[in-house]
Amino acid sequence: MKKISSALYIRFCVYAFLLVFIPACVTRQPVMQHAAASMPGSYSGRADSSSLSKLTREQFFHDTVLLRLIDTAIKNNLTLKTTVEKIMIARAHLLAQKGLRLPSLDGFVSGAVDKYGKYTMTGVGNFDTNLSQNITEDQKVSDPARDFFLGLKSSWEIDLWGKLKAKKRSAYNALLASEKGRRWVTTQLVIQVASYYYELLALDNRLEIIRRNIKLQEKAVEIVEAQMEGGRANALAVQQFSAHLIHTLSLEQETRLAIIQLESEMNVLLGRFAQMPVPRGVPIRQQQMPQLITSGIPADLLTSRPDIQQAELELAASKANVTAARKAFLPSVTLTPYLAMNAFKLPLLFNGSSLAYGLLGGITQPLFNRHQLKAGFAVASADQNIAFYNYRQSILQGYQEVLSNLKGIEHYLKIVDLNQSEVQVLTDAVNTSNELYLNGYASYLEVITAQKGVLEAELKRTASQKELLTLILDLYRSLGGGWE
Repeated sequence: MKKISSALYIRFCVYAFLLVFIPACVTRQPVMQHAAASMPGSYSGRADSSSLSKLTREQFFHDTVLLRLIDTAIKNNLTLKTTVEKIMIARAHLLAQKGLRLPSLDGFVSGAVDKYGKYTMTGVGNFDTNLSQNITEDQKVSDPARDFFLGLKSSWEIDLWGKLKAKKRSAYNALLASEKGRRWVTTQLVIQVASYYYELLALDNRLEIIRRNIKLQEKAVEIVEAQMEGGRANALAVQQFSAHLIHTLSLEQETRLAIIQLESEMNVLLGRFAQMPVPRGVPIRQQQMPQLITSGIPADLLTSRPDIQQAELELAASKANVTAARKAFLPSVTLTPYLAMNAFKLPLLFNGSSLAYGLLGGITQPLFNRHQLKAGFAVASADQNIAFYNYRQSILQGYQEVLSNLKGIEHYLKIVDLNQSEVQVLTDAVNTSNELYLNGYASYLEVITAQKGVLEAELKRTASQKELLTLILDLYRSLGGGWE
């Protein structure tokens, strides 16, 4: 009998060995890992990247009113709050994956009653047991039979192949990616609030220019009406000057409406109901800009952008998911121990002789569900490719944004200077045309044309100033600034 038992034991071990190790040789092949995205050595443009991208909000923005608005948006913005909740979800996923690598421990209490038939193995066995002379009265089985269990049960899957470790690594990278996502949302929010703020300042300046021109045009209408009464001008001149004034008055109303609409959108960003007017600080033409110098920007500064860091971490998480999906084809080794008080009579449950313990070890090898495993592996592989393409796209987009903003800043610095010169020349032209008109050397049409020209030039100068500030904001964002 001993020889037979030893042979059976050896055969069992051989079968177990084959069951565990042979499938390991036929698991899914590793997915080809994509090479890291290569970037040009540097940009060429106008900016000092080493300082600009590392400036804090307080160093970049010198308008204290704008800083207060940004702080309000970061505190109350609903999109940012949603992103924070997503981080909490990612943390919960990581906690769950950490728990999978540890043994579970459950308190277990149960009570059962079974009435066995007289013609069943258990029924006959219990009957014979009760007739035995080798048991005490307490050891006799009641009819119906009862079973009481009070103790601890545990289960532990041994991470033999590193499958659970890969899942944990994926969850960890997903958490880091969600943190980077929050930083990127914060960056976008800071820049959007600043953009709206500069737009409001530009509209304020536009309104100021229009009001100043309205006063000049009202004075021009009074002069030409007086000239008509004195016979020096006709009704057509009065009509032309009046029409020009009415057009400017309509521009004033359009600008007022644009301010109201933009303030409403700003309040949504700030996460609050309408509070108008939104406070302003320094006028747009007095806004300080960070000092920009001509130099090359190393392209690897893109790595400080939160969105690119997020895409990179998501790629790492997808690679870990592929690893876990591959190793799902391999056998799982599980240990299930328990320690409890177990008895079929409740008064005996806490008797020292009722102590019971056990250990069950098992090997699970997928056999007939491999189609599901193959599908999971295919999905994980496709997700990895998508993550790589997103990562690559983020780098390409970031590089293009920086390059476009650098070129835009370079040109708009020149445009603002030219606009300023144009305004000065046209302002002198208005003064000249007024003097010539009063002395009879110029027509009223020349005066109106000069007034229109200076109004358009001043509005264009304001728009160029706002566009320059917007491009600097975009460059700051593109280089990964805007958050702490």
